[in-house]
Amino acid sequence: MMQGKIRVIVLGLIRSGVSEALEEDRIFVSQFKDPVKQDTLYRALGGGVEFGEHSLDALQREFKEEIKAELTNIRYLACLENFFIFNGQAGHELIQLYQCDFVDSKFYELASLDFVDGNLKCTAFWMPVHRFRSGELPKTDN
Repeated sequence: MMQGKIRVIVLGLIRSGVSEALEEDRIFVSQFKDPVKQDTLYRALGGGVEFGEHSLDALQREFKEEIKAELTNIRYLACLENFFIFNGQAGHELIQLYQCDFVDSKFYELASLDFVDGNLKCTAFWMPVHRFRSGELPKTDN
């Protein structure tokens, strides 16, 4: 993360259980720790948009690089702005958010998937949406 710079990232929101015979709505998230605060954080998968790269292309590239996954049914949702503290440094992101699906149905059956994002060790898994809505997950002081 570059100090004093706005970073453009792209995230893919993938849901399961909305129209399937699953008990509850879930989203595919990555879990990682802030090295300084030791807080556990959750985020949809994705990453940085490179100069001259369309955010849609960056979304597909990031999923291929990080978890070897192809995406389909990609729909643009919104642009969000995020101010935060991570690893003891202030951050500022513009997030291009897309809703999408996995091409390969095996990803919907995963219990978890370990991967590396830059120098962070992450675990991706299906998180029930109600855990975000209920407030049971710890809040971080940004």
